[in-house]
Amino acid sequence: MADPHPFKRFLTTLYGAWLALLRRILHWWVRSTVLPEDFDDLALDRDRPVFYMIDTYALSSVLILEQVCMRLRLPRPLVPFQHGKASFSRSFGASRRYGGFILRRPKKRRHSWILGELIEAAADNGLAQVQIVPVTVLVGRAPDKEVSFFKILFSENWSVGGRLRRLFSTLINGRATMVQFGKPVTLERVFEETEDREQALRRVSRVLRVHFKRVRTAAIGPDRSHRRTLVERVVRSPAVQEAIAAKMRRDDMSRERAEAEARKYAHEIAADYSYTFVRIADLLLSWFWSRIYRGVTVHHFSEFREQAPGHEIVYVPCHRSHMDYMLLSWLLYHRGFVPPHIAAGVNLNMPLVGPLLRRGGAFFLRRTFRSQPLYAAVFNQYVTLILDRGVSLEYFIEGTRSRTGRLLPPRAGMLSITIRAFLRNPGKPVMFQPVYIGYERLAEGSSYISELSGRQKKPESLSDFRNVINILRKNYGEVAVSFGEPILLNRLLEAHHPEWSGEPLDENSKPRWLSGMVDDLARQIMVNINRSADVNPINLLATALLASRKQALDEDDLERTIGLLKDIIALTAYSDRITLTTLTPGQVIEYGLELGIIERQEHPLGNIIRTDATNAVLLTYFRNNIAHLVAMSAWIACCFLNVQRVRKGRVEQLSHFVYPFIRRELFLPWEPEELSGVIERCMQALIDMGLLRSSGEFLQRAAGGSDESYYLRLLGGSLLQTFERYFITVAVLVKNGSGRMTRKQLERLCILSAQRISLLHEFEAPEFYDRTLFRQFIESLFESGILGRDDDGHLTFDRQLEDFARDAKLVLAKEIRHTIIQVTPQLPELDQEAA
Repeated sequence: MADPHPFKRFLTTLYGAWLALLRRILHWWVRSTVLPEDFDDLALDRDRPVFYMIDTYALSSVLILEQVCMRLRLPRPLVPFQHGKASFSRSFGASRRYGGFILRRPKKRRHSWILGELIEAAADNGLAQVQIVPVTVLVGRAPDKEVSFFKILFSENWSVGGRLRRLFSTLINGRATMVQFGKPVTLERVFEETEDREQALRRVSRVLRVHFKRVRTAAIGPDRSHRRTLVERVVRSPAVQEAIAAKMRRDDMSRERAEAEARKYAHEIAADYSYTFVRIADLLLSWFWSRIYRGVTVHHFSEFREQAPGHEIVYVPCHRSHMDYMLLSWLLYHRGFVPPHIAAGVNLNMPLVGPLLRRGGAFFLRRTFRSQPLYAAVFNQYVTLILDRGVSLEYFIEGTRSRTGRLLPPRAGMLSITIRAFLRNPGKPVMFQPVYIGYERLAEGSSYISELSGRQKKPESLSDFRNVINILRKNYGEVAVSFGEPILLNRLLEAHHPEWSGEPLDENSKPRWLSGMVDDLARQIMVNINRSADVNPINLLATALLASRKQALDEDDLERTIGLLKDIIALTAYSDRITLTTLTPGQVIEYGLELGIIERQEHPLGNIIRTDATNAVLLTYFRNNIAHLVAMSAWIACCFLNVQRVRKGRVEQLSHFVYPFIRRELFLPWEPEELSGVIERCMQALIDMGLLRSSGEFLQRAAGGSDESYYLRLLGGSLLQTFERYFITVAVLVKNGSGRMTRKQLERLCILSAQRISLLHEFEAPEFYDRTLFRQFIESLFESGILGRDDDGHLTFDRQLEDFARDAKLVLAKEIRHTIIQVTPQLPELDQEAA
C-alpha cells in the first residue's frame, strides 16, 4: 500500500536534515558555558521523561540547547516526545514567541500552547512524572576573552530586537554563550498542589516566568530605565518633597531652587550602569588580572548560588585594596551574576574616572551628611528605589581600606540606610553576603607603610593611575575570594523585633530596637568574613617569621613552625569555611622566595630564612589577615612565656577576663558562654602536638631550651604585641591615676609611648602604635565597666585595672614591663615637654 503522505514525510526528512546541518554549523562556531557547573545540583531524574521550556523561542537557542544536551547525554529537545499515549513532534516549548524580522513583536497569549497541551496530556494519560526543565540561553553573556566592540554591541540585553539582530548576535557572540538549566518542575507535585488543569497550567506558567526573570536579572541585571528618569523619580518622591519643603522654610528659598539642589544631589549620587561598558571592562580586567596575578581562586560560591535566588543581595566584602570592588564585580560577572551597584566615596568621583565608575555600577556618597537633611533624603530615596527595582548592592562597612590587615571597626551607616529602605517598602527578602578577599601581595603596600608611620593620607587623584604601569611589572601571587555564611535580614528582624512586619516605618521614625539590630548585623558580618578566611603561604610565613626576634629563623625551624601553624588551624576547627593552602612547609618557603618576600642566607650550620625591614613591615599585614585563627591558641601559649607550669583553672580564668578585648579587636565568633569549650579544644590541640603536657590539674611546657618550648614561644609571639599594647594603655592609666585625664589625652599618651618603645626595642611595626587599635581597646574597657567617666569627662577606674596590670606578669617579660612603665609619661611631664 502506498504511503498516503509521501510529500509530507519528505518535507519532514528534509527539515530534519536542514536542522542537523544548522546544528553542525553552530557546533563549529558556538562555545557554550553550561550552568550549574555541578549538574548533580539540579536533582534531575534521568529515568523520568524530560520536557524543556525556554524563555523566548529562537531557532538558534533550540539548536544550541540540542548540542549541549547531546554533549551532556541528556534527552534531546528536537527528538519527539512520546510517553504512553501522549505524543508531540518535539521535546521543548517556549514561554514566549515574537514576530518581526527587524523589531520583535510579541504574540499576545496567556500561556504557551504546547505547555497547555502537555499538562492536558499528562492529566489524561497519567504522565504526572514528567519533569519540565527551564533552560535559559543567553548569547553574548558567557565569559569570553575574544571580545570586540561589535561583540559587545550585539551582546545579550533587555532591549527589543528582531530575528536579524539575533542572527548577528549569534554570528558575532556565539563563542560567548551561556546555557543555564533550572531545577525541574515535576507535574506530579503540581497536580498535588492544584485543583484542576487550568490552575496547574497557571501555576507552572507563573513558576517558569518568575524563574526566567530571575535568571536573566541575575545574568545581565534588572531592566533599568534611563538614569534621568530615575533621578526624577527620586526628586518627586514624597520623602524628598518633604525635605525640599523643609529646605525652603529653613533657608528661605524658592521651590525651583530647592528642587534644583535636590536634582543636583541625585545626579551626583546616581550610577549610570551600562552593560556595554561592563563587557568592555571585563575584557580589560581579564587581561589585567592575568598580567598581575597567578590566578583567582573562589571558595564556597556554589553555596551562594544555591541561596541567592529569590533574595535581594547585598555584598559586604572586607576592604583590603582598591582591587576589591573590581575583582568581585568581575568574578560575579564571570559566574553568571550581574555586577552589583557599588557605594563609592565621593573622593573617587574624579574627572574621567567618575563617569567610567558610574557606568560600571558605582554610585557616590559623601563621607558624612548628618547636617545635610536634603542630601540625606535624596540618598536614602535613591537606595530605596534601586533596592525596589531588584538591583544588588555592594559596600564596605569598614568605611575605608584596612592599613593593618585586620578588619576595621564597622561603620553601620549604609547598613542602617539599607534596612530602613527595606522596612519602608518591603519587597524581596534581603540577604547580606559577607565576602573575604585575601591577597599574597598588595598593590598599595608602600602607601600603607607611610600612612601607618604617621604621614597624612594622600587624597586620590588622576596622577595615582600612573602607578598602574609599575603594578603591571610585578607579580602579586594569587588571590582568594571566599563567600561566607550569608545573613538573612528577615530572620534578624524577627529575632530583634518579631512584630516588625506589622509596623510600617516612615522616614523620620527611630524605633529603639533598630540601632541594636544594626550593630548586631554589623558584628555578624565581620565575624562571618573572618569565618571564611583563606590561609595562603604568605600568611603562614608572616606569622612564623614575625614571631622571632629579628624576623629570621633557621630553615628547619621555619618549616616546623609553619607545619605547627597549619596543624593548629586544622585542629582547632575555627569554621568549616576556612580554607588552608595545600603546599607543604618546604613548598611554602620556596614560594615565598619566588615572590621575593623572603631571602635565604646560606650557612654551613644550616640555612637562615630572613626578611628585610621593609618586607617585615608588609608581612605584619598578612600575619594580621589570619591572626584571629590562631588567637586563642597563641593566648594559651603566652601564659607559658614566663612560667613553666600553670593550673588549668587559672588559664581559663584569665581567658575569660582577656577574651572580650581580643574578641572585639579580632571579631572572634564565640559567645562568652562558649569560651570554656574553645579553651579546652585549644589546650588539647597543643597537647596533641606535644607543645604542652597535661599533669592532673596543671598544664606544663617543656623545659627551656627544648624544641617544644621554643616553638611554643614562637606561637605566643604571634600575639605578644597585642598584649603589650594593652599593657601600655593600662600603665598610662595607672601612672596618671583615676580622674586625671580625658579619653583624647589617653589615646595621645598611648601612641607616643608605643612609638618610643618601638624605637627603643628596634622593631619596625607601625601597627604597634596604630590609633584605631588603641581606640578599640579603650572602648572595650568602657564596655566591660573597667573604665568610666566623671562629670568633667575624666576617665575613672578602680582596683580592677591594677589587677589587670598584675596579671600581665604571666604574659609579659620583666624587661618589657619595666620599659613600658618607665616610658609611659604623666600629663604634667608631657605638658612641660610641649612647652
